[in-house]
Parts: sequence; structure tokens; C-alpha cells
Amino acid sequence: MAPSYVKLLAGTKLPRMALLRQHFASAEIADPARGVRDAFAAAPQCLDLVKPGMSIALTVGSRGLASLPELVAAIVQQLQARGAHPFIVPAMGSHGEASAEGQVALLAKLGVTERMAGCPIRSSMETVELGRLDNGMSVRIDRNAHEADGIVLFNRIKPHTSFRAPNESGLVKMLAIGLGKQSGAESCHARGLEWLPRLIEQMARVKLRKAAILFAVGTIENAYDRVARIAVLPSEGLIEAEQPLLQEAMRNMPRLPLGPPEAALATGKLDVLVVDRVGKEYSGTGMDPNITGRSSNPAMTSGPEVSRIAVLDVTDKSNGNANGVARADVITDRLFGKFNREAVYANCLTSNILSAAALPMAMPSDLTAIQAAVKTCGAADPGRITMLRIANTLHLEYLQASEAMLDRLAGRPGIEVLSEPAALVFDEHGNLDANAWPA
Repeated sequence: MAPSYVKLLAGTKLPRMALLRQHFASAEIADPARGVRDAFAAAPQCLDLVKPGMSIALTVGSRGLASLPELVAAIVQQLQARGAHPFIVPAMGSHGEASAEGQVALLAKLGVTERMAGCPIRSSMETVELGRLDNGMSVRIDRNAHEADGIVLFNRIKPHTSFRAPNESGLVKMLAIGLGKQSGAESCHARGLEWLPRLIEQMARVKLRKAAILFAVGTIENAYDRVARIAVLPSEGLIEAEQPLLQEAMRNMPRLPLGPPEAALATGKLDVLVVDRVGKEYSGTGMDPNITGRSSNPAMTSGPEVSRIAVLDVTDKSNGNANGVARADVITDRLFGKFNREAVYANCLTSNILSAAALPMAMPSDLTAIQAAVKTCGAADPGRITMLRIANTLHLEYLQASEAMLDRLAGRPGIEVLSEPAALVFDEHGNLDANAWPA
């Protein structure tokens, strides 16, 4: 039997929706393994640092990078071809429930296993102190990585979800936070988001001086979640070398069709945004604030102004780590039941962002969750609700738009209207088919 409060939604009508396709201009590396070989060939001075017999720690994080298993295997092969003995170190701070076993399991969910990579995975939460910052903060690094003959950083470069800085999410952050494991990540987050960019840079500089960082391999993705560039960067000058790649990654991002088409981020008002799934493979915060305009950091105000966000589910790969739903207004009971406090709370206590562990209002079904968002969005004209539905915040090629938005979207550059507006179709339980999006 439905809860009594659901009766309050009975008269809430949902707008008819049309399927749209967004066309983004973007380059792509069709063969990631060959792309890795070409990137190493373009930086021979880096590969020359790899000597026969060296043990080399290769960092792999918790994000669902495009072509991640293929890229990891290709980097391992390049190191092995020089006679080195690489091994993988999970470099993900407190993710994977802040445990060695949890981090290995998280890698496996992302497709990275010892068999796939062709080398061992050495996972431990034990760290070594390399030094201290002027403010007394401990600078820590994974013990297995520290005891290797060399370290190779590998990560995707992209805009961060909680701050703007010359270096955001990428190689420098992985060095400072990911490779510091839970204790290092906690130190870096200790003073809050305002200090985070400065502490990341300061800790990274200490590690570049005191740890055996050989070089770094960074990827940039296009708007279709595919590899657009692979760069091999020397450890010397790494912080500065990553900065123009971050700007390129910002320009490559997908976005909602709101505001000036030439802008990197969407802007403007939207009544309702429906997100089918949040997940760690889409964003570190489950759903990317660069897309939604909702961040844990009050100082980060860029992006669209969305009155109500409804999130319907969390991906299986996230293992219930749905901390991103704290930025939503309403979720489903289905998502509520999957919420893994073990994973979410470990992240929040490490990052000092306790608000990320909050849960929005939960409704019995997709239908009632969307109705709650529509009913409370405060639209000036309830008969002309502006609403977008997306599969997630990473894959934005296809989306649905309400009938009231079609006139202006039909003439927008890069927008193709694929269907006439029609009512959303729910099953007998009031749920949408989240797998009905075009491949």
C-alpha cells in the first residue's frame, strides 16, 4: 500500500517529453592501446628512466575512466618491455570503504584485475610520512609505492566537482590525495574546501621532491566519454604541465543545452532535472556539479540553476556509494535501499564534507519522485514546466526535454529533435525503463 503522503501527488501532471540528441565536436583515439604506445614514443625521455629489473608502482584510481582496463594493460606492457616489474597500487584515498580489500574490489568492478593488467595488485592502507608542510600537516604516501624503485602516475585529467584551481582532478590530485590513501586524503581535506587546492599543490610538490616519481600518464576524454588525448609528462614541471590539459578537458565536457552554446558550462534556469542514475563511474560525487550546478562547495556557483533535481537510482558499480544524491531534492525508495553508509560515511569523514552523507526525500517510485519534483519546483506556469531527463551526468548525447522547451531547443546548434513529445511511460510499479536510451 502506498504511503498516505503519496495522495498529495495524485493531481500532479508531468509534461510530455521529446527525445533529443546533442552533437559535440570532439576528437577521439579509436585504439587506446596504440594511443598509449604513441604517447610514450612522443616522450622517449620518460621511458628511458625505466631500467631492467626495476619495481614500478602504477597508480590506478577509483574513477570509471574511458577504456580503463585497456589503458592500464597498455602502460604495464610498455614498462615490461623495458624489463621492469610493474605492479598496481590502488590510489584512491578513502574510497573502497577505506580498506585494502575494498579498494581491490573497486578496481575489479572497474575491470582492472591482475589477470587483465598482466601484473600484481598490491593494496594496503599503510602509508609512510615523507615530510611535513610549513603548517605542520603530514605528507603521506602509500608504503608499497614508496618502497618501489619508481612510481608512474596514471589518471584522467578533468574539472573537479568541488573547486576551481589551476590543477583540479587529475595527476597532481592523485599524487597528493589518492596516493596518500585514507590518512593522506584526510590530511589534505583537514581545513575544508577553501584550502584544498593549495594543500594539494603543496603536498604534491613535497612528493615530487622526495618520492621516486618517474613520470605521469594523463588522459583527456571527449564529450562522449571516450579517450581524446593521452599525454606522458615528465615529473619535473608536472604541476605546470598539467594545467593547459585541464583547460582542454574543460572545453571537451558535455553539458546540458542551457545558456550560450559556446560556453563551457551550461547556464540559466531549469524547473526540473531528472537523473536516472548516479555513480562513481560517472563522477566522484555521483553526479557532476559541473553539469547540474549543484556543488558541496557554496563558493562554487557556476552551472545551471535547477529548481528541483530528482535522482532515480545508483549504479551497481558504485556499491551503494551514493554520496552525490545529497545534492538532489528527491530520490526513490529503490535508491534509498541501496545507500551504503559504510562507503559514503568513509568518504565524508575523510573529506570533512558531512553534508554529502545527507539523504533527500524518498518516494516509492520513479513516477512519484518526478511528481514530487514537478509539484514543488515553483514554476511560474505549471502548464509549461521546463524539464530535462538524462541517463547520468557523463553521457549527455541523448536526453529528453519537455514540450515547453522544444521551440528554443529545435533551433539550437548541435541539437537534433528525434521524436515528437509524448507522455513518459511507466511500468506497473511506476518505474521508468532506465535502459531504454539509444546505445
